[in-house]
Amino acid sequence: MDTTITKVPFNGTEEQKKALLEVINKHRGEKGALMPILHEAQDIYGYLPIEVQTIISDELNIPLEKIYGVVTFYSQFSLTPKGKYEISVCLGTACYVKGAGDIYNKIKQLLNIDEGECTPDGKFSLTGCRCIGACGLAPVITINDDVHGKLTVDDIEGILAKYE
Repeated sequence: MDTTITKVPFNGTEEQKKALLEVINKHRGEKGALMPILHEAQDIYGYLPIEVQTIISDELNIPLEKIYGVVTFYSQFSLTPKGKYEISVCLGTACYVKGAGDIYNKIKQLLNIDEGECTPDGKFSLTGCRCIGACGLAPVITINDDVHGKLTVDDIEGILAKYE
């Protein structure tokens, strides 16, 4: 689980907060309510920033440290927002030996973000992953559902430009 601080400021809306409070009230008093509340909160906001965790903590009277511990323990929860375009660079063996590490570094440089971060405009986020099962296309990146294979570092700028 990535615990880096996001470069994107929290911009929750009143509608999102209202929806979160409805979720909390729907599950209030249920045994094990925290997990479904966190899942639904992430559906509402797209991630679980400290501001959202604090609302849940205050409403359920659960220490913030406990909520943070749950959020950082389970990999399905994210502390950072995801971009409109989620870039995943395969760093599995086949991709890595064919230059995926250099491609990953080029994307980080071009977007000025690191692993698990999102660009300030909310357009791109970046993660590294293990084998995605497209070894014959190595090295591979995915951008949302689009697969780009047999890449070189020189291909990356053009690919990103298609999503601008």
